[in-house]
Amino acid sequence: MTSVKAYAAQKADQPLAPYQLTRREPGVDDVEIKILYCGVCHSDIHTARNEWGGTMYPTVPGHEIVGKVSRVGANVSKFKVGDTVGVGCFVDSCGHCSNCKDHQEQYCENGHTQTYNSLEQDKKTITYGGYSTHIVVTQGFVLNVSDKLPLEKVAPLLCAGITTYSPLKYWNVKKGDKLAVVGLGGLGHMAVKLAASMGAEVTMLSRSPGKAKDAEELGAHHFALTTEAETMKTLANTFDFIIDTVSAEHDYNQYLALLRTNGVMILLGVPPTPSEVQAIHLILGRRSLVGSLVGGIKETQEMLDYCAEHGITSDVEMIRMDQINEAYERTLSGDVRYRFVIDMSTID
Repeated sequence: MTSVKAYAAQKADQPLAPYQLTRREPGVDDVEIKILYCGVCHSDIHTARNEWGGTMYPTVPGHEIVGKVSRVGANVSKFKVGDTVGVGCFVDSCGHCSNCKDHQEQYCENGHTQTYNSLEQDKKTITYGGYSTHIVVTQGFVLNVSDKLPLEKVAPLLCAGITTYSPLKYWNVKKGDKLAVVGLGGLGHMAVKLAASMGAEVTMLSRSPGKAKDAEELGAHHFALTTEAETMKTLANTFDFIIDTVSAEHDYNQYLALLRTNGVMILLGVPPTPSEVQAIHLILGRRSLVGSLVGGIKETQEMLDYCAEHGITSDVEMIRMDQINEAYERTLSGDVRYRFVIDMSTID
């Protein structure tokens, strides 16, 4: 076992603090990674504060990981020491269910192993995430990362990027489609960039007039304030797709009414409380309300390659490890454009 430095939450109501954890020695199929950068996802906050329930303390968050290979096992053929690699939201799965065989490990029928606050496939060993100096992952769940792009800006692609790329590809968003994005945050700004790059006509739906300029700079073609009733009326029956990235409680019904016949509203954010949906909005337009998780390993690699080819990265603000608790509060207040990324060389 190897001892590594990390930051952990010990209880739901306590700030994250320095923590020493042990990583397994790399097995024959394992890759050890020295972590350079780790993005800060809203899921990290939900987990650290047990807002979804089920947090196993101490918990070390972080699933937007970019680093360099520091050691490899004897059977590792995909990577060598010094390679630039990434790790996303999960690090293993059963490998034999129908979804795993179809490269959809994120929907593993026997339970995939998340990068943190999860159980490894032995169903007893707890995983710890990227707020640490090193991580050990089986080679099948490690991703190649291009050095063409700034690595700190690539880190959030491992969650925010693939979370938005996967539904865009699954529902075949293409040139000429009218697509709206709800919420201009970590997920929302990636949804705008990716959808625009695929040729969609993108409208940003926001409660904040101050975000209009940012939306335009990110690639949105239109901006609409959801607080203006007349504006929302004019947008009724407009969109082929709506991507809803908001994790706070909000009314789905006002957005469902904006879909065309056969339109699809895709939920990516996870509000902490159940939401009421009026069936009439679905029935009258044969509309669909769906959800989407991250992508499988194959699709995540496809997304990374696509972003390298098209020069797409996340807009980030770099922080030191000891600024993580402040970053959590700023994330909750919307004071970040648009993803915090930790420089892991700053960990004490």
